[in-house]
Amino acid sequence: MIVPSIDIIGGNAVQLRGGEEKIIDAGDPRPLLERFGVVGEVAVVDIDAARGEGDNRVLIEELCRMASVRVGGGIRDEDSALRWLDAGAEKVVIGTAADPDLLRRLPRERVVVAVDCVDGEVVTHGWRRRSGRRLNEVLGELSRWCGGFLVTFVELEGRLGGADVERAREAVEAAGDTRVTIAGGVTSADEIAALDRMGADAQVGMALYTGRLDLSAAFAAPLISDREDGLWPTVVTDQHGVALGLAWSSEESLRHAIETRRGVYQSRTRGLWVKGETSGATQRLIEVSVDCDRDTIRFRVRQAGPGFCHLNSRTCWGEDHGLSRLARRLEGIATVDTPGSNTARLLKDPDLLAAKLVEEAGELSAASGPAEVAAETADLLYFTLVRMVAEGMTLEDVETVLDERERRVTRRPMMAKERS
Repeated sequence: MIVPSIDIIGGNAVQLRGGEEKIIDAGDPRPLLERFGVVGEVAVVDIDAARGEGDNRVLIEELCRMASVRVGGGIRDEDSALRWLDAGAEKVVIGTAADPDLLRRLPRERVVVAVDCVDGEVVTHGWRRRSGRRLNEVLGELSRWCGGFLVTFVELEGRLGGADVERAREAVEAAGDTRVTIAGGVTSADEIAALDRMGADAQVGMALYTGRLDLSAAFAAPLISDREDGLWPTVVTDQHGVALGLAWSSEESLRHAIETRRGVYQSRTRGLWVKGETSGATQRLIEVSVDCDRDTIRFRVRQAGPGFCHLNSRTCWGEDHGLSRLARRLEGIATVDTPGSNTARLLKDPDLLAAKLVEEAGELSAASGPAEVAAETADLLYFTLVRMVAEGMTLEDVETVLDERERRVTRRPMMAKERS
């Protein structure tokens, strides 16, 4: 798969040739991350920090909250790695500082070791110093200590000359079960497909920035289809992962969906289909991903209107259920005058809502037995969701906070607060 790359110098997204010569200054990296993040994880590299010439920490912390990001540049010790993981980075990328002593103190699956090489020899100090060590030797030594490698072929970096697929294959074999991402020269969708078939991802910058490589084509490169028309089945889910229905995608519909960030599909009878264009049940595309077999796409969307189904139900299997359904019902009550509704009364009476929250929390704490605990939990969740809706927040906002907390590595001790 593709891993788009955003290199940052002085707060701006840039592209360098050979790590030195600035070829492109793309300005504010936020719009780029908004664009790239729809296809999955994005690599963000703090070039200033890597060079020891300041850093872009505050900006990159904001980027970590915007999308799924792997952060590299200037991460040389345990504390800095943990700070980035706690700040929301999906992974950290560690370069020459990576050794078993450091790596064993970090969560293996969230660490990518960057290994740069020229003609198969590992180089360090900003690609300026040869180490005398071979790439495959280093990969074999460190593979047990990290969740991934970023292998950069320096002589190809930023030159749009094409990837060295055979050397990439050797790197993948040397890394064993550890996933490898290849950087340097990747220019075409065919190269991304070839790398994916051998079990490697492609980190791409210059080709995307210059338009040599289309983002949707890069994403679709590894996809396969056993249909004569070449369409891919597309599972559509809401932001909570609840399946809304099944659609079909083509190269054309996928390109429109990624470019416009809308639910765009390929109807097998009517051609290109923009969901909600006539009904108003539009979709905002959050993320597109592929399954493990590369033959099915998933669209994660924010569904507007009554739902995905043409029968005006939330899903093509009828209405959904659970917390997300309850949260939507409460949001509806908050926007429409509903005389006689207890929820409406709670929304207008914060003192009553606060009292009920305290009351239900106490009852849950004192409950015993599965049935009573389930009932009291349901009561507390209802009042909690009303409080959430009263502040104009959504269940997605809460889930985002929970996901951010899960990514944190360091934990505060669990202690009861003193009551005043």
